[in-house]
Amino acid sequence: MIYPVLLPSLGERFGLTLTTAGLLVTLIWVTYAIGQVPGGVLADRYGERTILTMGLVIVAGAVSLVVLAPTTWSLFAATGLIGVGLSLYPVARITVLSDLYPDRIGRVLGITMAAGDTGQTVLPLVAGILIGLTWQLGLVFVVPLLVVVAIAVWRVLPSTVSSDTANTELSLQRAMTVLRELYHPTLVIMAVILFLYIGVLQTFSAFYPTYLINNKGFSSTTASALFSLFFAFGIIAKPLAGIAYDVIGIRRSLPIVLSGAIIGFALLPFLDQFWLLAGDTVLISSMLGSGAITQSYLSETIPPEIEGTGLGAVRSSASLLASMGPVLFGAVAERGFFDEGYLSLALLMGIVTLLTLRLPGETESSGSGSTS
Repeated sequence: MIYPVLLPSLGERFGLTLTTAGLLVTLIWVTYAIGQVPGGVLADRYGERTILTMGLVIVAGAVSLVVLAPTTWSLFAATGLIGVGLSLYPVARITVLSDLYPDRIGRVLGITMAAGDTGQTVLPLVAGILIGLTWQLGLVFVVPLLVVVAIAVWRVLPSTVSSDTANTELSLQRAMTVLRELYHPTLVIMAVILFLYIGVLQTFSAFYPTYLINNKGFSSTTASALFSLFFAFGIIAKPLAGIAYDVIGIRRSLPIVLSGAIIGFALLPFLDQFWLLAGDTVLISSMLGSGAITQSYLSETIPPEIEGTGLGAVRSSASLLASMGPVLFGAVAERGFFDEGYLSLALLMGIVTLLTLRLPGETESSGSGSTS
C-alpha cells in the first residue's frame, strides 16, 4: 500500500497520467490475482512455510528493481513482479492458520489481518515523509524489513507438506475436480462478493492520496496521514469482525461491517475540512473488517482436500476481475468525475450487502452440502 502514496511522484518521474498510473496499480493486482491459483497448489504441495518465504524474497527483489528502474517499461515489469511475489502470500496464510487454529479461524485471521494493517498504517506514513527526500527512499526502506520477515517465517512456521502429492499436482483432472467442487451456489455468490469488495478496496486505496492532493488541496504528507488512518482503524476492525463472524455468522456480521463504507463513500465528495475527512476515512475503513469474515467463511466452506487450490481459484478469479477497477477509475477521474467515482463505490458496497443476505446462515461444504 506504499504505491498509492508514490503515485504522484512516479507520475512526475515517468510522465504517467492518471489512467497509466491506474494501470500501474492494476498490473500489481492482475499478477497478484493470477498467481494465487498456482500459489494455492504450491502451498498444498510444498508447504506454506516454503511458499510464504519465497513470496517475501521475490517482493524484496522486485522492490529493489522498481527503485532502480531506468524506463517506464522497466518500472511496469518490476511492478508486475511485485504482484507475483504478493500472490504467494494470501492463500498460504489462510490455509496454515486454518490448520493451526481450526476452531478459532475468524478470531485468528482477524488478528493476523490486523497485524498487516499495522504495517499498512505505518509504512505509507513513513513513505510519505521519506518521499520529501526522494521517491526511491520512500520505497526501498521496506527491502531490509522484508528480508527480516522472510527469515522469521522460515524459522517459526512448521515444515508441513502434503503427504499425498498426487492430489496436489497441476493436472487437467485435478483442475476439473476443483471446478466441480467450486461450482456451488454459495461459492459462486462468495466469488461475486469478493470481486466487488476487492474491486472497491483496490480502487479506493489506489487513488485516495491522489484525490486528497488534487481535489482537496492537501499536501502529500497530510494525504499520507489520512491514508494511514484508513488502515489504522483496520487494526481494530478486523479482530472485531472476526469475533463477530464466529459469534453471529456472515449474514449478520458482514452487512454491519459494510454499512460504514456505504455512508463514508457517499459523504466523501461533499467534505473538505481535514477533521471531517478524517472522521469519514475512519467510517470507510470499517470495510476492512470484511476480509476476516469472507476469508474465514471460505476456509470453512471449501472442502479440506482442495482448500489451498480451491481458495486460490476463488480469490484469483475475483481478484483478476477486480484488478480492472483502478485503471477504469483512473480513466473516469482523468475526465473530471472523481467525486462521481466515489459515489459509485457506495453503490457497489450496497450491492455486496444485498448479496450477503443470499448466503446460507451457516457455512456449507461445497461438495456435500453439510454444515462444517
